[in-house]
Formats: sequence, structure tokens, C-alpha cells
Amino acid sequence: MECVNFNDQGNFKRDAEGTFISQRNLIQELIPNADVQHVGSTAVPNSLTKGDLDIQVRVSETQFNEAVKALSTVYELNDGSIKTNEFRAFKDDTKTLPLGIQLTIIGSEFDFFWKFRDVLLQNDQYRIEYDELKKKFDGKDMEVYRGAKNNFFSKIMHTPEFKQLKSD
Repeated sequence: MECVNFNDQGNFKRDAEGTFISQRNLIQELIPNADVQHVGSTAVPNSLTKGDLDIQVRVSETQFNEAVKALSTVYELNDGSIKTNEFRAFKDDTKTLPLGIQLTIIGSEFDFFWKFRDVLLQNDQYRIEYDELKKKFDGKDMEVYRGAKNNFFSKIMHTPEFKQLKSD
């Protein structure tokens, strides 16, 4: 059983910001027109985090296959994640902060990571609720936590704050 542990985001802030900037620059060299977003808990001040860094790479439908090839030259495909014609997940566990890269087509059903970040930034009560969920699962089974996390984000998707965000 893999356990999940959380820490204060402030413990990782400097590393997260520096790693994001360097990875964003690398990704934009590989995919010049990509919209590269820092998402996940390290992008939300005062959040609890597992101590990893999540990046969403948003591309047009016509760029997607080339973007998959380009990211595959630098990152490992995350075999534990779904794989579709609109979404691919990559990872790099060798960095100071392990990286998760989510490649999505702009406007697709998977183009939501930046929206979750923005909702948590806009509404501190949602961030607090998410942190409480993390505290409840700290030191417990990762898969059980992921199920609870998915339920939480399903709820967020039905909020007015989420619905008002438009993919451009």
C-alpha cells in the first residue's frame, strides 16, 4: 500500500517556483505555442501539498500529437494515468520536486487543471475544505485519498466559480 503525506506548501515554494520556471522554459522550447500553467497545490498559497509540482501544458488539437512526441523526449509517460486523444500524462521523479505534466487539448474535457487552481485561488473556503480532506488522509492509503480527491473535484466542477471559467 502506498501512503500519502502532506506538508505546508511554504516548505516547497522556492523550489516549486524555480522548477516551474525552468520546466516552462524547456517546454516552450519544445512546443513554442503551448500554454504552460503551474497547477496543483504548489500553485495555491497556504495549501497542503505532497511536495510535487504539477504543470498543465495546453495545446491546440492540431499540435497535440507533435506535443506528445516532444514531451516524450524529456519526460517519462505516466503509465498509471489515462491516455486519450486529448490527454497524456508525463512525469519526472528525478527532480528535487517530482514533476507531473498533464498535456491537454485546449477546450477538451480534460482542460480543467488550471480551472481547479483558479477556483482554489478565488475561494479560500474551497482551499480550506481541500486541505481538511488532505489532513483526513495524511499517512493513509494513496488510492483511497485519490478517490476522495476525485469526489471533491467533481463537486468543484459544479460550482459557479468553476462554470464561469472559459477555455480560450
